[in-house]
Amino acid sequence: MAEKNQNQYHPPESNGYHRNDQESLPTMEDEEAKRKKRMKWTIGIIAFVIFQVVQALFFILVIMKFKSPKFRVSEFDIQTLNAGTQASPSFDLSFVAPIRVKNTNWGPFKYDASTVSFTYGGVQVGQATIPKSKANFKSTKKINVNVTLSSANLPTNINSNLGSELSSGVITLTSQGELKGKITVMFMFKKKKTSQMNCTMTINTATKAVRSLSCK
Repeated sequence: MAEKNQNQYHPPESNGYHRNDQESLPTMEDEEAKRKKRMKWTIGIIAFVIFQVVQALFFILVIMKFKSPKFRVSEFDIQTLNAGTQASPSFDLSFVAPIRVKNTNWGPFKYDASTVSFTYGGVQVGQATIPKSKANFKSTKKINVNVTLSSANLPTNINSNLGSELSSGVITLTSQGELKGKITVMFMFKKKKTSQMNCTMTINTATKAVRSLSCK
C-alpha cells in the first residue's frame, strides 16, 4: 500500500511562468500604444515645424518683397488737335490723360504730389499734375488729368524735325515722371520706393488718334 502511494502521480508544481506570460500581454500592448502615440506626436511636431518654415519663407520672399509700383499713361482719345505743315510746323492738342499707378505689393503705396512732363524732341510742351494720394495693395490707382500741349516754345532745330514728322502725318511725344512714396505692410513694415514713368506715343494727325503707345 505504501508502494502504491509512492507511485501515485503527483502533478508538478506550477513554476509561475504561465501566469507571468498572461500578465505581460497588457504590458506589451501598453508599450505599443505608447510607441504609436510618440510617433504621432513626432509626426505632428515635424509637420508643425515644416508649416512654420514654409509660412516664414512665404512671408519673407513674397509678403516682404517690396517692388516699385508701375507708373504709366494708358491709351487715350484726343479731344482737339491742330497740326501745321512741313513748311510751317506746329501743333496744339488736348486730351484727358489716363494715368495709372499699379501697386503689386501686399501693402498700400502712399505717394506725394508730382508732375508728368510731356516732351517733343526733349523739349517740354506741356505737363500734368498728379495729386498726393495712395494706391491700395494689389490694385491700380486710376488718375485722369486734363492735358494741353503746344509746340509754341520749340527751338528752330526741333521745329525742323517736327516739319519732317508732320509731312509723314505723325507727331512723336514722350511722357516722363516720378512718384516718390512709401509702402507699408502690416502697419509696421515700411519701405520707401520711387516709381518712374517713361512712355513714348505716336499721334496720327490724319485720324487724330494715338497710333502707338509704349512704356518702359
